[in-house]
Amino acid sequence: MTIAPGTALPDIALTAPDGSPLHLSDFAGQKLVLFFYPKDDTPGCTTENLDFSALSAEFAKAGTALLGISKDPPKKHQKFIAKHGLTAPLASDPEEAGLSDALGFWTEKSMYGRSYMGMVRSTVLVDAAGKVAQVWSPVKVKGHAAEVLEAAKAL
Repeated sequence: MTIAPGTALPDIALTAPDGSPLHLSDFAGQKLVLFFYPKDDTPGCTTENLDFSALSAEFAKAGTALLGISKDPPKKHQKFIAKHGLTAPLASDPEEAGLSDALGFWTEKSMYGRSYMGMVRSTVLVDAAGKVAQVWSPVKVKGHAAEVLEAAKAL
């Protein structure tokens, strides 16, 4: 799938940290920020989650829901949330055929000559009508949450 402004996202089921199913359609009628990150409790991902959490009240004032997404299992998300006091909600993407796969954010990477599958740090801003408003991919963490907040306010 090519993700571009004006397209609708597939409603692929995600899993909340408590194990319950979560769908993008659950956010119908409100703006939504989906931030895809590689792995819980790594330096860049922790900073990104803390930054979005620090601005969660501002996103709420802008009528925008937040949802951080990785392939980590729900129990790992629970530990990550508790350890860092995160307030931005998290969801687990299915191991195969998940939302990140459909959007092209779960892709082959290589490090030190070794190939592996990994998440490209990316963010999608969805408007209240459920259409993609803006995409950032790949993302540099520093200042990113504030940049996304400004874009959400402008919608």
